[in-house]
Amino acid sequence: MKLARLNTEGELFYSIQGEGARAGSPAVFVRLAGCNLHCRWCDTKYSWAQGADITEEDLAARILSYNSPGLVITGGEPLLQAPAIEKLLSLLPDSVFVEIETNGTIAPTPALAARVNQWNVSPKLAHSGNSTPTLCAQVLKDFVATGHAWFKFVVQGEEDWPAIAALCLPQERIILMPCATTREQLATARPAVVDMCLRHRVRFGDRLHVALWGDKKGV
Repeated sequence: MKLARLNTEGELFYSIQGEGARAGSPAVFVRLAGCNLHCRWCDTKYSWAQGADITEEDLAARILSYNSPGLVITGGEPLLQAPAIEKLLSLLPDSVFVEIETNGTIAPTPALAARVNQWNVSPKLAHSGNSTPTLCAQVLKDFVATGHAWFKFVVQGEEDWPAIAALCLPQERIILMPCATTREQLATARPAVVDMCLRHRVRFGDRLHVALWGDKKGV
């Protein structure tokens, strides 16, 4: 398994979930290396590079040492390492609440669909600047079918809504988040996104980690 390398170490830390339906919940964060997309505003571009090797057994031991009720596996794109994640999760007790952050372009394996408690699916819209397709309707349907997926969209304005609506996702599972990587950007962008959520009757998603720590990494 390859962890994203932050400075010289593989990235693993204990913090609170900053986004999505469980925002504010304590969890161990594991950031995996590698991504099949390259969003222009990505705040973890270092995760795209070659990562730091670790065995699933060693990683499981490190995760358990925090005695945390939750685990968030993020990236990069974690599902590029799906077999390794399956092995890792087999080494953890079922009592650990597992979230996986994914861009929604790779379908969950049956084993992961059965074990993961929450999928935080973040499909990328046109302003992400990717040259490859980012909205994969069938893959998103596969996530809907798990019954444990939330769909969080980074938005810049009302012009983003038609692409979201066209995906026909469960309205009660859609979260809109401001496109912001600093406290100042977040404060500026929030009001317009709140207005969008009110108009379309979907959930607003703040970015608590940005509000608390700005663009600091590993927190």
